Amino acid sequence: MTPLTTLAPALSKLEYLSMVTLFQDLAPEEIERLEKATALVTYRRGQVLYSPEDPAEVLFILKQGEVEISRITLEGKKLVLTRLGPGSIFGEMVVLGQRMHRNFAEAVTDCLICVMTRSDVEKLLLSDPRITRRLVYMLGSRLAEVEDQLEELAFKGVPARLAGLLLRLASETDWRGRRVLHGLTHQQLAELLGTYRETVTAALNQFRDQGLVEIGRRRVTLLDPAGLEAIATR
Repeated sequence: MTPLTTLAPALSKLEYLSMVTLFQDLAPEEIERLEKATALVTYRRGQVLYSPEDPAEVLFILKQGEVEISRITLEGKKLVLTRLGPGSIFGEMVVLGQRMHRNFAEAVTDCLICVMTRSDVEKLLLSDPRITRRLVYMLGSRLAEVEDQLEELAFKGVPARLAGLLLRLASETDWRGRRVLHGLTHQQLAELLGTYRETVTAALNQFRDQGLVEIGRRRVTLLDPAGLEAIATR
């Protein structure tokens, strides 16, 4: 799919790049060179940025919105490897050790993204040891997260993985001070766990019957985080 270019940026491309952690101590003239080397494009919600059938060696810097990186398992289930927010760096860059030929990237919301080619990455980023160190750290941290997720997938059952996921994602609180996860359907939770929607629904209903959670429309309220933690660590 061809990206659109109509989403108005809240900040100019130059202003945004100067705020990205990766470039936080670059001089103004260095930021200007980056600005000239990046294209600013819009991807609409549901649009695929890349897929195994359509790889492209580019680097994406997410300015606005949310992107989901996923893979299809051997059983044909969708497994969401990570969800990325503004400031995230991702894409296919063999020179950085990033491979996306087996992955999908999809815009979860309308996204505004800066795109760099391999030649510009090599010329403007990898030639600067400050940026190289940060890239190594960022990519290493993300790899560790994915490895932890795959380890859970291999060794833990759905209830334990779901309990851990709820604890990680429920970052907001309601008027009672209880932690809440909202905005995700049972299908989306299943994709984050690499399982089936029916399995997630059954586990959530079990948690509800045990007094651990309260379930609403695209909303899960944690009534007993300690109880969920006990299940997550089994």
